[in-house]
Amino acid sequence: MRRLLFAVLLCACVRNPDTGKLQLDLVPRAQEIQMGQDAKKQVEEQMGVYHDAKLEPYVADLGKQMAAQTGADFPFSYEIVDDSSVNAFALPGGPVFVNRGLLAYVNSEAELAAVLGHETGHVVAHHSANQMSKAELAQIGLAIGSAISPTIASLGQAASAGLQLLFLKYSRTDETQADDLGFRFMTKGGYDPHEMLPLFKMLDGYSNAMGGGKTPEWQQTHPNPGNRLAATEDRLKTQIKGDTSTLKVNRDAYVQRLDGLVFGDDPRQGFFKGDEFYHPVLKWQMKFPGGWMHQNTPQAVAAASPKQDAILQVGSVGKMTPEEAATKLFSQQGIAAGQPVDVHGAKVARQFAAQTQQGKIEGVAAFIPFQGTTYMLIGYTPQGGLASYGNTFLDSMGSFGELRDAAAMNAQPARIKAVHVDAPMSVGEFKSKYPSTGKETTLALINGVESGGQIKPGYAKQVVGGVGEQ
Repeated sequence: MRRLLFAVLLCACVRNPDTGKLQLDLVPRAQEIQMGQDAKKQVEEQMGVYHDAKLEPYVADLGKQMAAQTGADFPFSYEIVDDSSVNAFALPGGPVFVNRGLLAYVNSEAELAAVLGHETGHVVAHHSANQMSKAELAQIGLAIGSAISPTIASLGQAASAGLQLLFLKYSRTDETQADDLGFRFMTKGGYDPHEMLPLFKMLDGYSNAMGGGKTPEWQQTHPNPGNRLAATEDRLKTQIKGDTSTLKVNRDAYVQRLDGLVFGDDPRQGFFKGDEFYHPVLKWQMKFPGGWMHQNTPQAVAAASPKQDAILQVGSVGKMTPEEAATKLFSQQGIAAGQPVDVHGAKVARQFAAQTQQGKIEGVAAFIPFQGTTYMLIGYTPQGGLASYGNTFLDSMGSFGELRDAAAMNAQPARIKAVHVDAPMSVGEFKSKYPSTGKETTLALINGVESGGQIKPGYAKQVVGGVGEQ
């Protein structure tokens, strides 16, 4: 039996043309591609593609240049997602996404080639597929302390909102291998691999700038394999021979392409001002409980109590009537409808109890029609907590209504403006000469300026407009 098992495993091992190593492929190629294509549709639908006539074909073409350096036959694609996070990610079998937020922090075409080469490395080394085959999936969601039952998720507004294949937790070994492959692909594609150094310095600087806050998105999905800078410097010494002056960097041309790029969160898609949430496009506002943590995603807006033992969230259930949506929710197995409650504007509002994978919860669900769409407002807490949070839920839900704040209605996003700098200057001097709504620390990061350094002559990034300082 052991000999048979060994023979089966040996047959499953193939030599990867890019890594040069024998690899146990647990997922058949056709299945790997299909998983990636299915997840790609989810990403496009739920995160949204960022549309920019200059940047979309540019990123796609640069990605294809990286793909052309591999020995893999996958249906590669490279897209920008409309997300302000400093991140990029790869899906099994070819789809690669770079977040709009990362583009603003990258400072040359060569740096972007390094990012796309790295993510292409994850694809060709089958890291995504292998992690999935080991069931090491991380769901994208509101990530604020709890996940509601899949029965409630069927209405599309659960804290765990779908996209189960989006962010895979790579190992440090995977990251080292992707770095090595990205280095190789960008170099073969004619880009200067020295530009990996400022890229990794920027990511470290961004991480430090986060201070005691949440872990930056890049680090959540790309664990640091060690000293990346030292490893890159070793590769430069051992793998790069001869004159590198002909290799491409293209800093100015890259920065010029970013002119007009939305920077940070787009207030047109909803924003918080204190505890008040405004959605200019959908034209509604709502006051969330004071002191609660907030998060806005394309699927739902939510707040979590300071103890993270209660969640209140709002989202659309589409064109269903409030009565239809309520019937769909309360008729599902595992959910028991309780007594009606009074919520201003709601056609249906009831207490409920439900069994989730995390245990029993109880809460309030209200269904409010607004401008042809039904919204579900749902607050929930572990069993026994509704006595403490019930009135908080009801008071906040009752504030849902038409957006009345003219300034909020007309809010516009901050954008990158490419400006030409004739002489070296400090970040403070730059902000003085080119007034910006970006903090000095932000301007330093997005322009690749280290502590005490100066912005170099050429094109630099100014941040203009927006709601508050970025």
